[in-house]
Amino acid sequence: MRRFNNTFHHLSGFVLVGFSEWPKLEMFLFVIISIFYILTLLGNSAIIFLPHFDTRLHTPMYFFLANISFLDLCYTTSTVPEMLINIHNHKRSISYVGCIAQLFIFLGLGFSECVLLSVMAFDRYVAICQPLHYTVIMHSRLCQQLATVTWIIGFSNSLVQTVLTFLLPRCGQYRVESFFCEVPAMLQLSCVDTWINEVEMYVAVIVIKVIPVGLILSSYINIFRAIVRIQSSEGRKKAFNTCGSHLLVVIMFYGSAISGYAYMAPKSNSAKLKGKLLALFYGLITPMLNPLIYTLRNKDVKRAINKLLGREQEQ
Repeated sequence: MRRFNNTFHHLSGFVLVGFSEWPKLEMFLFVIISIFYILTLLGNSAIIFLPHFDTRLHTPMYFFLANISFLDLCYTTSTVPEMLINIHNHKRSISYVGCIAQLFIFLGLGFSECVLLSVMAFDRYVAICQPLHYTVIMHSRLCQQLATVTWIIGFSNSLVQTVLTFLLPRCGQYRVESFFCEVPAMLQLSCVDTWINEVEMYVAVIVIKVIPVGLILSSYINIFRAIVRIQSSEGRKKAFNTCGSHLLVVIMFYGSAISGYAYMAPKSNSAKLKGKLLALFYGLITPMLNPLIYTLRNKDVKRAINKLLGREQEQ
C-alpha cells in the first residue's frame, strides 16, 4: 500500500528541468528550436503530400518515405511544442497523465521508426537485387501490411516500457532531468533498485534497435554486391544516391538514439547537458534533416516540387 501511495504521490504532475540550469543557452535554444521545428513541419509535410501531386511517386519507396515523414512529424510534435511553451512561460511542468501519454507516444513512434528503417532497407534490397520481381513482391497490400506491423511492434514495446516505468515508486521525487518525459530520466526518480527496468530497456534496445540494424546491414551487403555488378555508370550512381540517403538517416537516427543510453545516469552538469543535447538531436534535428537528405539528390522529388510550383520543364 505504501508503494502505491509513493508511486502516485505526485499525481498533480512533474517538473521538467530541461535547460533551466543554463538560462542564456535556454533562450538561444528557444529561437533555434522554433526555427528547426517549423522546418521539420514544412519538410516532412511536403514529403507526405507530394505523391498526391505526382503519380510517378506512387511507388513503395515513396510510400515508406511518406510513412517515415509522418512518424517524424508526430515524433517531434510529441515533445517540442511542450518544451517551447515551458521555456516561454517558465512553467516547466507537465501533468501526470500528460507525462504518461508523452512517454508512450514518443517511445512508440521512435520504436516504430526503428523497424520502418529496416523495412525500407528491405524495399531497396528487392528493388536493386530483384528488379524484375520488384512490383510483384512489393505490391501495395504487402507495403500496407509492413507499415501496419511497424506501428504494432513499436507501440506494443512502448506500452510495456511505459507501464514498467510508471509502476516504480518515486518517494516524492518529481523533478525530471530532461525537457520531456523519457525512460532514463524517469528511472532516475525511482527510490528503489531499477535493474529490472534497465535490463528490460537494454533488451528492448537489442530487439528494436540492434536486430533491425543487423537486418539493414545484411540487406546492404547484398545491395552493394548487386550495385558493383551494374554495368551502367548512371545506374550505379542512381542506386548509390538512393541507398546512400537511407544509410545516412540510419546512421544518424540509430547512432544518436543508442548513444543516448550512455548518459542514462549523468553525474556531472556537463554530462547532463550532453545527454539533453543528444536527446534534442535525435528528437528534433534528425527528423528535420531527413526530408533534406532524402530529397537533396532525388530527381523524382525535385520534379514533383517543380510540377507543384508550376515550373516543370518539358522533357
